[in-house]
Amino acid sequence: MMEEFIYVDGYSGGGLMIKCEHPQYKTKPKYICKESDGCSERKNPGVQDEWMENGDVSLYDDTRAGVLMVFFRELKAADAGTYRCGVNVSHYTERFTELQLSVKHDEKYLQMMTESAHFGEEINITCQIPEHNVHFCKEDDSHICQNISSSKVTQMNGSSVRNKKRVFTVIISKVSVRDAGVYWCGAETRDTYLTFISLNTKIQLIVIMPPVVRHEGESAEIICPYDSIYKSKPKSLCKGKCSTRDRNTLHETVREEKETKTDRLTLNDDVTASVFTGTITGLTAEDAGKYWCAVTLERGLNYLYTHLIIVMNDELNLTKYEGDDVSIQCKHQDEDQKSFCKAHEASMCVKDGVSLETIRDDRFSFSDEASTGVFTVNITDLREEDSGIYWCGVHVIMRVHLNVSKEKDR
Repeated sequence: MMEEFIYVDGYSGGGLMIKCEHPQYKTKPKYICKESDGCSERKNPGVQDEWMENGDVSLYDDTRAGVLMVFFRELKAADAGTYRCGVNVSHYTERFTELQLSVKHDEKYLQMMTESAHFGEEINITCQIPEHNVHFCKEDDSHICQNISSSKVTQMNGSSVRNKKRVFTVIISKVSVRDAGVYWCGAETRDTYLTFISLNTKIQLIVIMPPVVRHEGESAEIICPYDSIYKSKPKSLCKGKCSTRDRNTLHETVREEKETKTDRLTLNDDVTASVFTGTITGLTAEDAGKYWCAVTLERGLNYLYTHLIIVMNDELNLTKYEGDDVSIQCKHQDEDQKSFCKAHEASMCVKDGVSLETIRDDRFSFSDEASTGVFTVNITDLREEDSGIYWCGVHVIMRVHLNVSKEKDR
């Protein structure tokens, strides 16, 4: 017996959650099938009250609410069509809702964003949705996107309609390591027996840990906290570009609390404290850079990163006179911004992760010799107040002591 016919829109590459409600048949087995194959292949969870994969979808038969949840992780053209979402009432009777799923392919419908948040600070995530109820969710280990608890979200605000879309902002305060991951924004539409949530904006949230500043030859500890639910998962520490496919893994731990050691790197996973730590001894300029802490999950990596900044032992001492010009050569790595900062300590220059507060003065200019890994700071018309300690570079920092004296006696 068919109860109703519903039209559902999804977006190619996005996610889609369909909730088929059968409150009067809570414990009866439920299914979804596609009519193009005559519903010969019925997808059902097989078990109740837990997520199960069935082909290219995940299903959850919720016996408390009498709801079958069907989650398409990544919609494709072949998913379009007419479906039945039903329940077997008896050997001879079933009830179902028919739904027509259309999949939109225009790239403008799907958005991908990467957001970075500093540990302990606040992050604003903004997305646009059509005029429907907003849905904001976070992917779990199986890439199923479920609504997050309100305790994690400080505020969710929708602004005025622009071009038939609502601009919606989610504010997460006091960002912690467990907030790192993939989120989705989407529109939720509810009908009598069916709710569908179309997810079209994917947000990868990366958490930035405070930078580690050490001198050449010293040891550095890169501390990687993680959510306690991942204590049995393998952990890895990698440097530079650390995507799932091509990451420069320094070392991976075993699946239990144990210390592992290779050359200058010691990696320890303390499952009691939910922290794994990489200790690098005998630091050199080559050790400087961005380090990613990763928990290896079934379908990807849960990321947060920090910067290891090495202060070189070699210093540059310059003595100049007012009105002179000076050129100072500084090291930098690929994709690093050029920075030159004046402060008593190198740590005072580190802001927003690895940025050094660059001097804003027309007398200061940069020239870049990227192939040599060097950029030059040029200062013209020196003044006595330019005297002081400077730090140049980004991940590899050199101390420069500039002394500018009054013009020589003639």
